[in-house]
Amino acid sequence: MPNLSRRGFIAASLATGLVRSVPTLGGRVAGRRVLTLVYDKSLGMMRAVERLVP
Repeated sequence: MPNLSRRGFIAASLATGLVRSVPTLGGRVAGRRVLTLVYDKSLGMMRAVERLVP
């Protein structure tokens, strides 16, 4: 796992979200994705949790 700073992690998360949202612009899926950043004690760093909200 790469050693990311908080700033790098947020930038990587935003880039991932952008890549995921580009193909869905044509056909909009019912609901929206919510990205939440949580601190994972076992990993010792923050991670992203994505969920679909209707």
